[in-house]
Amino acid sequence: MTFSNPQNQIPKMFIVYCTLAGFIAAWGISGLLVIIDFISQTPPGSFFGAIGVSLGYYDPITAPLVGFALHILTGTIAGNIFGQVSLFWKRISPYNPKHGLKTGMILGAVLWAVLFVPVAVVAIQPMLNSFSTGTTPNQYVYSIASNFDDLFGIIIFGSLIFHLIYGALLGFMAGKMMEIKAFSFPKTV
Repeated sequence: MTFSNPQNQIPKMFIVYCTLAGFIAAWGISGLLVIIDFISQTPPGSFFGAIGVSLGYYDPITAPLVGFALHILTGTIAGNIFGQVSLFWKRISPYNPKHGLKTGMILGAVLWAVLFVPVAVVAIQPMLNSFSTGTTPNQYVYSIASNFDDLFGIIIFGSLIFHLIYGALLGFMAGKMMEIKAFSFPKTV
């Protein structure tokens, strides 16, 4: 009769820890984005509305909801992929909060460079520019497009800070879960 060693299962928990941490970190960053809307006196959810509008959702309720859902989904999937890579590349594994913080910030920078910047440059900004200079489907789309006029540089480089915060949150939480072995229970016979 053989028993599996529960310690062997712990590295596989990186996927669970990182996925959950990615989900929570995405919610945290979403909250920060709404605070930025409040400070800049733009309608709450303008960032998410820009995502929805660039995907063809022009309704003032649907556009931000679609953008928000995609933002949370992307953050969760990024955390999951980070956990999967952590299984095979031990140097980036968030095995404790301090190391997770560092590797998470690397992940945030990579996400910014590989995902955010290309999507913003190729898809979102050109669509918003077309609405601010041409005809728009409705007033909501025009207001979203005009809110982002002349802010492209600030948005691109400011988003790097948000991605670093996202990565730091993800890595720290995943590292803490790994350290306390959250959701890991020894098998009893």
